[in-house]
Amino acid sequence: MTRLAGLRWPEVGAGVLAVPLGATEQHGPHLPLDTDTAVATELCRRLAARRPDVLVAPALPYGSSGEHADFPGTLSIGGRALELVLVELVRSADRFAGVVLVSGHGGNLEPVRRAVRLLRGEGRHVLAWFPGGRADDTHAGRAETSVLLRLRPADVRVERAERGRTEPLPELLGRLVREGVRAVSPNGVLGDPVGATAAEGEAVLVRWTDALATAVDAWLTST
Repeated sequence: MTRLAGLRWPEVGAGVLAVPLGATEQHGPHLPLDTDTAVATELCRRLAARRPDVLVAPALPYGSSGEHADFPGTLSIGGRALELVLVELVRSADRFAGVVLVSGHGGNLEPVRRAVRLLRGEGRHVLAWFPGGRADDTHAGRAETSVLLRLRPADVRVERAERGRTEPLPELLGRLVREGVRAVSPNGVLGDPVGATAAEGEAVLVRWTDALATAVDAWLTST
């Protein structure tokens, strides 16, 4: 993998820039606050391992996380600020062949979409990608816990892992948006992390990387 931050300016080519978009927010009593950033960074790293034309930018560790504000440690820049940051960031990257925004945080979805719509309207070559998953396992549940067990097992407090709300997210979304995550899940978990394994985390990462690489291939060949 080639990290943009480790290069000198004469070494920077005109490849594709992959930008990990994360968050600093609660992930239940058992996962670290930078879970989403760690996931996005790893997916960009794996994409670059498959495509030598991809450079990985430093991660953006703050996102739109207001729904988690009732939990200590959560830091959020809000949707409008995130949108503005992404617009200006991508505008500054015109020397690259394109920019792929890889977000590990679902709450970034609408600001990212708005930024991409504006940037594409300006003629810029940009793609946004989010990992998918089960609607009953969307935050600090089995998938994310398994992935962190694969990536940073020392940072997972397995003994604190406990089930949260396991209804499909659309059933909880209205109240979640109005009142925040704590109102629907006092422990901050949307899913059930109990039984998560590193092996399962690797399988999830492979599936997500395959989907990301396929999306990037299609995007690059369509223009």
